[in-house]
Amino acid sequence: MNIEAQEIAKKSKSSFYYAFNLLPEEKRDAMNTVYAFCRKTDDIVDDGNESTDIKYEKLRKWRIEFEKAFSGHSEYPLLNKLGKTISRFDIPLDPFFELIKGMEMDLQKDRYKTFDDLQIYCYRVASTVGLMCIEIFGYKHPSTKDYAVNLGIALQLTNILRDISKDAEKGRIYLPQEDLSAFGYSEQELLNKIYNNQFRDLMTYEVGRARRYFLQANSNLNIDDKKTMFAARAMQHIYSKMLDKIVDVDYDVYNNNVKVSKFEKIGIALGVWAKYILVY
Repeated sequence: MNIEAQEIAKKSKSSFYYAFNLLPEEKRDAMNTVYAFCRKTDDIVDDGNESTDIKYEKLRKWRIEFEKAFSGHSEYPLLNKLGKTISRFDIPLDPFFELIKGMEMDLQKDRYKTFDDLQIYCYRVASTVGLMCIEIFGYKHPSTKDYAVNLGIALQLTNILRDISKDAEKGRIYLPQEDLSAFGYSEQELLNKIYNNQFRDLMTYEVGRARRYFLQANSNLNIDDKKTMFAARAMQHIYSKMLDKIVDVDYDVYNNNVKVSKFEKIGIALGVWAKYILVY
């Protein structure tokens, strides 16, 4: 068992940890390893005490060490463990490199002109993780890859809506500029956290878009693969609950700390596990 990876996943208190904790030990260990890699990659970019140049250099080194891990020669034990996990489950390498590119996007830009631009970002930082995970879960139908892609975009859009206030404090706006313009809500209003009718209408639209991606993901998942995807389905239900909570506070994410509690996450994960493991 990879204790380091397990601790990173546990300390994060993320939905990821609760959704995947019911997997069989080998798959759970593999998922913790993948999550730890994603978390460490994200932490390089999120370190507020370092310059952009230093972050670029750290990402460059991280990529090099990741490549060394294919032969077990990285200086980081976590990456060597990841190399073994990739080999064991035959996980394609492209999603890992795309994830790093997604993190680089956070160093390159803090605004997105169109949704097409934002969709690329969502794919790189979230859909890629899904494409890694489904190889560990196991699946029969190629459409499950589309499920992973669309689910990843839905999850990331939900994160963006939840974190609008926190991102604004960093001067970062993920909502597309074209959407702000369409609803008559200015960038300055967002940075100043102004809650008004225009913002509520904008958020109603964005929540609807996230829900459509969840629905598209559902349509991509063949019934034969629902059992092995129960952990991903748990993530889906947890994040759908997050969207419900955003709606419940009338979209006012500025003045409300919207979150799904630990006990809700556990309950959702257990419920999905029971449905897909005991029924299918």
